[in-house]
Formats: sequence, structure tokens, C-alpha cells
Amino acid sequence: MNSNNYIISIDKASLAELPTITYPAAITVVDSAAEAHAALRALAKEKAVGFDTETKPSFHKGRTHKVALMQISTDERCFLFRLNKIGICAELKAFLENPAITKIGLSVHDDFTVLRRSGDIEPRGFVDLQDTVKRFSISDISLQKIYAIIFGGRISKTQRLTNWEAAELTPAQQAYAALDAWACLKIYRYLESGAFDPLASPYRHLRPEKATAGE
Repeated sequence: MNSNNYIISIDKASLAELPTITYPAAITVVDSAAEAHAALRALAKEKAVGFDTETKPSFHKGRTHKVALMQISTDERCFLFRLNKIGICAELKAFLENPAITKIGLSVHDDFTVLRRSGDIEPRGFVDLQDTVKRFSISDISLQKIYAIIFGGRISKTQRLTNWEAAELTPAQQAYAALDAWACLKIYRYLESGAFDPLASPYRHLRPEKATAGE
């Protein structure tokens, strides 16, 4: 059976039926120069990390904000860098530009665009999951759907439009932010390990053009 005839995607109804997952690891909020130094010293030992950012939502046309939060996750811990408080220090800039550490995110070019509002940054060593999943016939491009297809769990998005520049991040905000970065790393490791079998996925469908042609 030709795998090129198929795509893997999940519809909203099927997604809604899946159990909601909770963030399983530790969280460190980084809101001082000293904490950033300690976090980056730990992250420098990693070969691959998950990556994501959060920006305060704008409900007014033409108004934009700088990145408020940058999440960098290992398997065991996610560091939440509160950029609205500490900015992008030289060490963090060097980390983002270090090609030796693989940083996995989703739609990372959108993150780069917003990050560049905070300074001259040339990110290197990044992998975009939207490109990775194409090799496995997955057509969905949202993190929520990609995670659901691979692991059968649902990532809640209830905190997405909250205020990421608040004086203190709530536990719910912290868990939401950490989960996205952690999930990027988990998905990447699983796909690259060869553990995911596209032909065995319950969400495999005949490509629309093939169905129309009667193939």
C-alpha cells in the first residue's frame, strides 16, 4: 500500500475526546540575571532542548508586543525566562545562536520575527516540528494536534491568551508554557527514534485527491 496516498490528521471531534495531559516535570521561573546565568549554565550541557515563546496578546489592530516569556525545556525541567523583566542577555543570545545545541520548536520563524523586536539575534540550531512531521505523513501543523496524533493526549489551550507580562505568572500559566516546550522535545525525540509507525496510526486517511479519483 503506497504511503504517499495517505495523510495523517485528526479532526476536532476526535481531539476533544482525548484525555487532557498535565505537565509532568519541574519548572524554574527565571526573572533575574543571576537566575538566567545559572539556567544557561545548566542548559549548555544539553544536546537538544524544547523551545517556545509567549507574547502578551494584543486586542488592538496595529499594536504589537515584544516576547514576554521564553521557554527552554529539557526532559526533566523547563526554564521560563521572563524576558519582559530581564531582556535578552549576552549569554542567552549566545545560546540561541549556538548551532551545537538543537532547539526544537513549532513555527519557529514566527518566534524569530517577534524575538528580533528585542535585539539583533540570528538564531541557529533550530528545528521546526512542522517540517519534521511531514516526513511521517502528518499533515496537521498545530502542536495540539501533532501531540494528539502521536501520543493520544490533548494539550489544553485555555491559558494561551492570558497576560504573559503579569507581575507574577500563575501556576496554570507556568504549566501551560512549560508543557508546550516540553512537548516539542518529546515529539522530536519520539519521531527521530523511529518509534512512530505512520502506517499503524488510527488517524491515517486517504488523501483528498486520491479519494476523489477513486483510488
